[in-house]
Amino acid sequence: MMRENQKWMVVVAVLLGSFTMILNNSMLNPAIPTFIDVFETDVVSAGWIITIFMVAMGMTVPVTGYLGDRFGKKRTYLIGLALFVVGSIIGTFSWNLSSLITFRALQGIGGGIMMPLSMALIFEAFPKRERGLATGVWGIASMMAPTIGPTIGGILLETTSWHYLFITNAPFGLIGLWFAWKYLPNTTPNRQVQFDKVGFFLVTLGVGSILFAFARMSSVADLTHPTNLILLIVGIIWMYLFVKVEKQVQQPLLDLSLFRIPVYTYSILLTTISSIGLFAGIFLIPLLIQQAFGLSAIVTGLVFLPSALFTGIFMTVGGRILDKKGAKGVITSGLLVLAVGTLVMGFMSIETSLAFIIFWMAIRGIGNGLSSMPSTTTGMNAVPDRLVSRGSALNNVARQMSSAFAVVFISIFYEVRRGQIMTSSSTFSLEQASVQAINEAFIFVGILTFLTIPIGYMLEKKSKEEDLKERKMEEKKQAVR
Repeated sequence: MMRENQKWMVVVAVLLGSFTMILNNSMLNPAIPTFIDVFETDVVSAGWIITIFMVAMGMTVPVTGYLGDRFGKKRTYLIGLALFVVGSIIGTFSWNLSSLITFRALQGIGGGIMMPLSMALIFEAFPKRERGLATGVWGIASMMAPTIGPTIGGILLETTSWHYLFITNAPFGLIGLWFAWKYLPNTTPNRQVQFDKVGFFLVTLGVGSILFAFARMSSVADLTHPTNLILLIVGIIWMYLFVKVEKQVQQPLLDLSLFRIPVYTYSILLTTISSIGLFAGIFLIPLLIQQAFGLSAIVTGLVFLPSALFTGIFMTVGGRILDKKGAKGVITSGLLVLAVGTLVMGFMSIETSLAFIIFWMAIRGIGNGLSSMPSTTTGMNAVPDRLVSRGSALNNVARQMSSAFAVVFISIFYEVRRGQIMTSSSTFSLEQASVQAINEAFIFVGILTFLTIPIGYMLEKKSKEEDLKERKMEEKKQAVR
């Protein structure tokens, strides 16, 4: 068993890598207009800078479980982080749009390797009753980085040049590499693991097609575009074939038998829905602050900061409660707080103060912190140790797909409802119509979150039953000794 300080250095090592990767990706969002001017291109072409990262990462995640088992988790994680750092450094020297998109794809492959293995490495370092706090601290990266990234990106663009969006990754990434090389535990490669070639082919095409289609959609016209419809249909067919094949192979790429574990299945459902809620907020608030209220991107970032701060604090609080008392109560409490906070955000007007928005965004942060990472950790705790890498990869696939779907769904909903409100009433200004559409989106997400509370309850109940079984088995073993 590792010493206490060694275990926490594992968390620091993977947190550095994860935070750098997620922060960089979110920093690039406000830079699209800049790239359009610099490379003299259009919105669709420049959008590939964001799209290619998401698609490359989504296509890489499914194979990460196999790579970690076959070559060792530490070695594979180091390769993933190194790819991301190299992509960042050479991205600084991009000479045209095509080269930048290529280097962003390299970053995405590195990120797809890093994220699932981060959790797997933490699970190897910590015993079951200490993982809640550890994953809560690590989860700060995945929750805080997307909220502060656009603000940092905006400041860098205003004060320097776009090159600094990439080169700033280098020192943090290199520090992360050193920490990972020094502190991550060596894991023994399993030479007996076989590569599921057919499964890899099917899931890569399936996930890639669906994510590519989602990335191309931002309006109703995009939703009904023949190319996008074909991509979605083909992607779904590939995924259906993938599921059929995985049920038959002896060593599947993604072990779908994990869904036979009720606790894990409930946690995946909550992960999927919580990702929709998280990215809906990340999408809607900038629209509210900048389009409806006419304020700057920096103000938008400041509105997000308390939410990010409270999410981070209560992730660690929720993790500590999970370790000491188990899952009962903490996840459902978080979901209830999150649902209430989200619903209240559905009753704003053009006169609503920033203080109101900041307060209720902070309340949402508390709910998110108490529910998101504790539910994921509880589900992963139910996975056998030998399958942790596969379980983490499957969890990340669900998160990638649901977050992409959330952005597509909310953006189209916003566009359609705002248009309907404007045409149905001549008394509504464009700003008022925008606020009303945002309100309705928040109400929908709030109701969806309320509907997850029974799932959270079932997760807590099943987790308690599993804990009791484990304790009885442990008592029997001790009695035999």
